Amino acid sequence: MLSNGGGRFYWVRNDSTQKVQGIVVIFAWVSIHESHLKNYVNLYSSLGWNSLVCLADFLNPILPERATSLAFVVLSELVEELRIRPCPLVLAAFSGGSKACMYKFFQIIEGACEAQLNLDDSKLVRNCISGHIYDSSPVDFTSDLVAQFTLHPTILRMPGSAKLVSLVAKGVTSGLDALFLTRFGSQRSEYWQTLYSSVSLGGPFLILCSENDDRAPYPIICNFAQSLQDLGGSVKLVKWNGSPHVGHYKHYPIQYRAAVAELLEQAVSVHSQRIQRLRERIGMEGHDEISELICDLQKAAVNSNESFRRVARGPNDHFFLPSSAECNNGGDSGSLQDEQKERSVHLANHPSISAHSVLGQILFDACVPKNVEGWDIRFSGSLNGQPFASARKHSPLNAIKRIRRSRL
Repeated sequence: MLSNGGGRFYWVRNDSTQKVQGIVVIFAWVSIHESHLKNYVNLYSSLGWNSLVCLADFLNPILPERATSLAFVVLSELVEELRIRPCPLVLAAFSGGSKACMYKFFQIIEGACEAQLNLDDSKLVRNCISGHIYDSSPVDFTSDLVAQFTLHPTILRMPGSAKLVSLVAKGVTSGLDALFLTRFGSQRSEYWQTLYSSVSLGGPFLILCSENDDRAPYPIICNFAQSLQDLGGSVKLVKWNGSPHVGHYKHYPIQYRAAVAELLEQAVSVHSQRIQRLRERIGMEGHDEISELICDLQKAAVNSNESFRRVARGPNDHFFLPSSAECNNGGDSGSLQDEQKERSVHLANHPSISAHSVLGQILFDACVPKNVEGWDIRFSGSLNGQPFASARKHSPLNAIKRIRRSRL
C-alpha cells in the first residue's frame, strides 16, 4: 500500500488463470470502510478485472490541494501500468470519493488543473477510459453533509439527532469559514461541471442508488443522470428502495452483479472499437503518406526531364544517350531514330516526382553516375539534319560495338 499526502492507494490483481480484461479504479472516502471495499474488489476480480483502490483522507473534499495530490500520484501509477499494456479503464466512485479525488483526476487529464501530466500520458489515459460507475455517488458536499459523515451512525439514530446535526454543522461551517475564508458552496460549481464534462471521455455510465439513501439523495442522483444524458452520455440508472448508503451490493447482490457485469462488458467493447478506429485512422494516414510520396517521385521525374531540356539550349547541344539498340546486330540509324522518338515521347508523358523527397534522392543517387572521368563526349553526326552528341566510356566493350557498327 502506497501513501500520499491526500490518502492511500494499492493494487489488487486478479490471480486467476483467465485473461485480465482491464482495470477498475476505485475512488473511496472515509464513508466506506476498507473491509467493505473488499466485497467490490472480489466482485471485479471474479469478472476478470484488476483493481486500483484509492482511499482518500477525510479532509480531501474540504482541501482540494490534497485531492489533487492524491489524484496525480494515482494517475502516475496508472500511466506506468498502461505503458506496458494499454487496456480498458473503468472509474468507480463510492460515496464521497467523487469529491475527495475523482473530479481532480478528471481535471488533470483534461489539463484544467495546476498539476499537469505529459500530453502523451494524458492522451493514453483518456483513450483507455471506457466506463464509469457511481455507487451512492456523486454526493453534493455541503457543511451539513460533512457533519453527518463526522458523527457516528448511532448518534444520528438517537431522538433529536437532526437538531444536533444542525448545530454541529453550523459550528463546522463557521470554523472552516474563519480558517479558510471560503465556504463549501464556492467549490460546488467546479465540482459538478467537472463531473458533467467527463461525458467527453466516452464510455457508458452506471449509476446505482436508493430512495432510502439520506447521504446521496435520490433527487440529486436522478438530476445528475439526466444531465449526463442531455450531454450525450449513455446512462443506466438502477434504483432500489430498501438499501442504505453504499449498501446496495449487500442487499441486492444478484441484481448488482448483473448490472456491473453488463457495464464491464460494454467497456471492453468500447475499448475494442476505439482501438479499431485508431488503427483505421493510422492506416488512412499511412495511405495518404504513400500517395504523397508517389506524387513527389512523379514530380521529381518531370523536373529531371526539364533539367535535361534546359541544358540543351544551343542548336548543337542535344544529348543522346546510348540505348539498347546499339547492341542489336540488326539495328540501323532509322531504328535508332525511331527509338529516340519513342523514348522522347515516353519521357515527356511520364508522370511527375519531388527530387527533394527521400525516394527521389535515392533514385537520383542510383541513376546518375558520380564519376564521369574517362567519358568521351563528342559530336557524332546528325539525325535528320539535327546534330547530336554521343557519350560513352572507353572500354573494350565499346570498341567491339564500334567494330560491329562499322561492319553493318
